[in-house]
Amino acid sequence: MHPNPIYRKATREQNIAFARERAFGVLAVNAAGGPLISHVPFSLGKDGSLLEAHLVRSNPIARLLEEPVEAVMAVPGGDAYISPDWYGMDDQVPTWNYVAVHLRGTLRRLDDDALPGILDQLSADFESRLLPKKPWATAKMDQEIYARMRRQIVPIAMDVKETDGTWKLGQNKPAAARKGAAVGVKEACVGLETGRIATLMQQVEGD
Repeated sequence: MHPNPIYRKATREQNIAFARERAFGVLAVNAAGGPLISHVPFSLGKDGSLLEAHLVRSNPIARLLEEPVEAVMAVPGGDAYISPDWYGMDDQVPTWNYVAVHLRGTLRRLDDDALPGILDQLSADFESRLLPKKPWATAKMDQEIYARMRRQIVPIAMDVKETDGTWKLGQNKPAAARKGAAVGVKEACVGLETGRIATLMQQVEGD
């Protein structure tokens, strides 16, 4: 997380809502040989206290979970390079704007019978974003094939203890400079989901 408190004023509820909507992140744990990371989709409970996901059985993190371990899920949002020329101010320097939320807690493996519910919840969450397309569901699959595929993955959960967010959107600049940079971001598209970052920059309240 960025140390400047001006970028860390989002409420816990805002950070949870952002992570739930994004629903994809980088799971990281410590191991004897160094950090292990895995990129995974997840579902996050309404109050942000429980994260559920699944891993391929051969994933090193899955093999580590004979006992619960401390972990972090880093949830990236959009990001964008900011050219100093866009501010309309002298003596500025380049920077990078972004949004990221970190969920920290205890990661544990669940019993295999928890897997169908987690898979159904994940697919339902994402399929609901594709309406009016008729949602896909596991019932459409040959159940023998589905059972065979399930044997290759394991269900996991994180009991979330801490939620932190960085929303670095030019809050340290005057509104006019920030809006000028937002226009530059939208036109240049240098970064990930730059249109989203530009919109968030324009929505920042106050100076």
